[in-house]
Amino acid sequence: MKLGVFTPLLAQLPLETVLGKLKSLGISTVELGTGNYPGDAHCKLSMLEDASALKEFQQKLKDNGFSISALSCHGNALHPDEALAKQAQEVSRKTILLAEKLGVSTVVDFSGCPGDSPEAKAPNWVTCPWPPEYLQVLDWQWKEVVEPYWVKHAAFAEQHGVKIAIEMHPGFVVYSPETMLRLRSIAGPSIGCNYDPSHMFWQSIDPIAAIRVLGDAIFHVHAKDTQMYPTNLPKTGVLDTKPYTDELNRGWIFRTCGFGHGAEWWKEFVSTLRMCGYDNVLSIEHEDSLLSSEEGLTKAARFLDEIVLKEKPTAPWWA
Repeated sequence: MKLGVFTPLLAQLPLETVLGKLKSLGISTVELGTGNYPGDAHCKLSMLEDASALKEFQQKLKDNGFSISALSCHGNALHPDEALAKQAQEVSRKTILLAEKLGVSTVVDFSGCPGDSPEAKAPNWVTCPWPPEYLQVLDWQWKEVVEPYWVKHAAFAEQHGVKIAIEMHPGFVVYSPETMLRLRSIAGPSIGCNYDPSHMFWQSIDPIAAIRVLGDAIFHVHAKDTQMYPTNLPKTGVLDTKPYTDELNRGWIFRTCGFGHGAEWWKEFVSTLRMCGYDNVLSIEHEDSLLSSEEGLTKAARFLDEIVLKEKPTAPWWA
């Protein structure tokens, strides 16, 4: 197990500077955005058509002793706006091809969210089973949009030796372990998850218990925390649509690792991941609006350095 960093938080810096900064924190693995919501500051899909740029990119990583844990293209490939959907789909398709060229086994993405009908203009995330129209919308979304796209896209990824790690995120059709496993049962074993505990906390899903539910469907892990505010929850509930920067009045916000939950929680988190077969990267994602990117990254790296299980377990000499 090792620490990595999802680099969009340092998008204003060139890749070489990012690698130097991360090296000073003892980190040598990166997760790189290739477009859609994360942007492509450090990894351009144009390298698919530019062999010299690809070679230079690979040499830069090698010279600095870095590996890539995943390429990430979180987008909404099921958007009801056909042009937006096609754009997200093309970024995802090209990201799979670039991952294949780079020897990266995992691409991170969102499941997407369709509208409520073929005539829809905006996504429609269904959060309750009543009035009955909502279940009719949900049924249409899965049968007519989600299943056809993901069966085809999962097969494409498998043909290129790449797994797709879906980040379970509210606002999209896959937001919980149950919806994650539903998509995997439809699209096959090349579909799993990018497990980010921060999205589980505020849905009242125990992130450690959910690891046992997901098992070998965990392909990649984000390290990000959430802090709940019981003072505000009686007023806001968890479906709080106020801006993330309205920290004082929200029911919850994203936090740097260690600021939402302490070392004891994170030690059980990594131990359960290892028990369930995940022994790979914890990729730090910074979205804490109370800390600068620089300070949030540094504090998360130092905190998690004491938590991550770095060595393989030895043979049980006592048993």
